[in-house]
Amino acid sequence: MALSTAQYQEIMKEYDEVRRRNYMTEQERKELVYQKIPEIREIDRKIAHISIAKAKEMVQKKVPDARESLRESIYELSMEKINLLAIHDFPADYLDPIYDCPKCRDTGYIGSEKCSCLNEKASSLLRKQSNMEGSIARENFANFCTEYYSPVPSGKERVSPRENICSILSQSHRFIEDFDRNPGQNLLIYGNAGVGKTFLSNCIGGELLSKGKNVLYLTAYQFFDRLADYTFRRKEENARTLPDFLHCDLLIIDDLGTELNNSFINSQLFLCMNERILNKKSTIISTNLSLERISHVYTERVFSRIIQSYTLFHIYGEDIRIKKAVSSLDKN
Repeated sequence: MALSTAQYQEIMKEYDEVRRRNYMTEQERKELVYQKIPEIREIDRKIAHISIAKAKEMVQKKVPDARESLRESIYELSMEKINLLAIHDFPADYLDPIYDCPKCRDTGYIGSEKCSCLNEKASSLLRKQSNMEGSIARENFANFCTEYYSPVPSGKERVSPRENICSILSQSHRFIEDFDRNPGQNLLIYGNAGVGKTFLSNCIGGELLSKGKNVLYLTAYQFFDRLADYTFRRKEENARTLPDFLHCDLLIIDDLGTELNNSFINSQLFLCMNERILNKKSTIISTNLSLERISHVYTERVFSRIIQSYTLFHIYGEDIRIKKAVSSLDKN
């Protein structure tokens, strides 16, 4: 899993809390049993005393079969405990250690290997922090329908909208497959409103999330708003904003051009794009703006980075949202 140091520490802190909580429950159970069955307190004292004595014998090698003798003694005393628990209507495992995950004993690791529970926690955290949890359930490659794109070329485009989107989908899958082999790939997805730019971004982001990549999705407004909050209102809760933006495996900035543009926007966009290119971190930008419009709205440095370092996906066709709405009315 491609976790940042902060994300890994957050998960390890969760394991610490689980162990602390379970330990407190174990102690509460033990005190309850000691009150109701004082004999068990005495048995535990015997087990502790025998364990220390036998350990000394093993170290000093005075008794050759001390280990086997210790095992037998503890087994007999443990069976006596189980019988006492049963007599007083307690489950046989009532005093056993408590684990949320018995495989790793709530450490996250089995030896030096990551436990499945750690991988699940990492995957869950990445999904939660991606801002994509709700959307990727609906907007994924399985639900991407090319039937909404006309098979007939129109206007000045030589390739039909459907043939064009099929080519873009093929390139998108290649982008995902080559993500590790060719780090730092970037995409600019542009076209008119309603042609599927955000849908495609979510498809790509969702696939990479499922592969354990650290993906972060933000609308352009959210992206610049958080950067402004980080820059002008430094607080503990936004301390991770810039590091997360610069170092996540994939940053998706959706609907660039909808924000109120100014010198701060331009400088921050260039900073983020440039740093991510230098660090070979991938970025996907979607926008309703044409390339010509981007060159006018943003600085020459921003436009230059896009032309030099981004693969351009131009999606065109009819507004799919309108087509869906009309289709729904026709059915009713």
